[in-house]
Amino acid sequence: MKTSNGSSNKLKLSIQFNSPEFEGKDPVILSAFHKKAEAKKGAKKKEATGEVQNNHWPKEYKEIFSTLSAAENFSGKKGESFTFYDQNGRTLYVTGLGEKAKVDLEVLRRQIATAYKAVSKSYKKVIVDVDGFLHKKDYEGSLTALSESLMMTAYNFDKHKSKQKPAKLEEIVFATKEKKTTAKAMEKGLENGLSIGESINIARDFVNEPPNVLNSVSYAKMVEKDAAKLKRVKVKVLGKPELKKEKMGLFLSVNNASAHDARLVHLTYTPAKSNKNTKHIVLVGKGLTFDTGGYSLKPSASMINMKFDMAGSATVYGAFRAAAMLGVNAKITCILGLTDNAVNNVATMPDAVFTARNGKTVEILNTDAEGRLVLADCLDYACDLKPDAIIDAATLTGACLMALGTEICAVMSNNDKLVGDLKKSAKAQDEYLWELPIVDEFREDIKSNVADLKNIAGSRFAGTTKAGAFLEEFIQEGVAWAHLDIAGVADSQSHLPYCPSKGASGIMIRTLVNYMSQVK
Repeated sequence: MKTSNGSSNKLKLSIQFNSPEFEGKDPVILSAFHKKAEAKKGAKKKEATGEVQNNHWPKEYKEIFSTLSAAENFSGKKGESFTFYDQNGRTLYVTGLGEKAKVDLEVLRRQIATAYKAVSKSYKKVIVDVDGFLHKKDYEGSLTALSESLMMTAYNFDKHKSKQKPAKLEEIVFATKEKKTTAKAMEKGLENGLSIGESINIARDFVNEPPNVLNSVSYAKMVEKDAAKLKRVKVKVLGKPELKKEKMGLFLSVNNASAHDARLVHLTYTPAKSNKNTKHIVLVGKGLTFDTGGYSLKPSASMINMKFDMAGSATVYGAFRAAAMLGVNAKITCILGLTDNAVNNVATMPDAVFTARNGKTVEILNTDAEGRLVLADCLDYACDLKPDAIIDAATLTGACLMALGTEICAVMSNNDKLVGDLKKSAKAQDEYLWELPIVDEFREDIKSNVADLKNIAGSRFAGTTKAGAFLEEFIQEGVAWAHLDIAGVADSQSHLPYCPSKGASGIMIRTLVNYMSQVK
């Protein structure tokens, strides 16, 4: 039996095999499908709503359901629900999955999340008739989707409240008629979902922590402590002296005014069967634990929630953590650039010029465009590792929200295959990823009159892609690279029932995990 850890909620998930009937009186979650009514030829009246398909239910439940007059209004459409009771008073909660042919893994994620919310405040233990939630007999994929969704839905960050109110629900059992010997894929799916869901929730915890708790120094220690639990993972942490030796002038310029020294956390996962042909993927994350804007001070309203500016680092660490737990076949390195952006008498001033790790000089015209400075040195550091691909993630630009809204992640890349693979992984995980172009005109617009580059473009248009053009300057020749601007998706995704209504979302972690799992 495995346990998920949301910040205060703990949910046990397990599988009960060879269970043709449901014992005890614990509530049961059932699925139902919708069969569209066929329009009668020449009919003038409005077409009937269709009928429910519940042939997979136990005979007793089908008989009770057929006698209920209220059941006539339930047809198993996606998003519909219906509750009734058996002869012993057991609660039977039915969630509609829609037309069976159109059910996919995302339907399973969303509907099991909705069901969890319906029962979590009333019951301690619930049974899921999991055979009715299998997508095309994909035992592993279905259990992964269901368990990761339940883990994500059970998450609740209330550790700083004096009175916590965790959900009453403590345990969910997936009951199946399958025998354990023929459905080992279910167990693997459950393990996978728990690893991914737990990693997403840990990333959410990091993002949700207030900046007086999570700073560059404490954050590095938290990651180091958590990573110590992972197999085949090594960690090293670079402090200010080491960053100076690495000549990370841009990174350190952002840290100038901070009360906390900058940290670069370097994690490496090596698969059990590693050889000279093993692919090497590097993840890089922007970790601005708080962003005031520096001398280019943000308005007070815009400064609220700037603790979220380290979500890129939490995203790549969450993905790295899950990949290590899943035992992917690729070597994975994770690099986190951690600092805050504060203001004092030694803070970096606009018009200042600093030298990057790769030797290029940068004119700092806006100290609120600091994330790209941190990433620039971290990307050059990553290139020295000679990886097969580098993927960075950052809440980099407000312009990304204007371009794509709050549901879609932007991607920019110098490699068509890499961005194509990432888009396939995003589609497989039902997360939205949209490619934006970097053109030569954007590259020209970030050139400076007094230095090699400037950290903001001359025009306010295409701010997301011009930031991408800046980062591209720090990618060494021949290295495949992709940049994810997660500014729109890093916090609450209200359209997703498995994401909190407020706070960190954890979106794009599943996409990155899927991508790394596919690397051969």
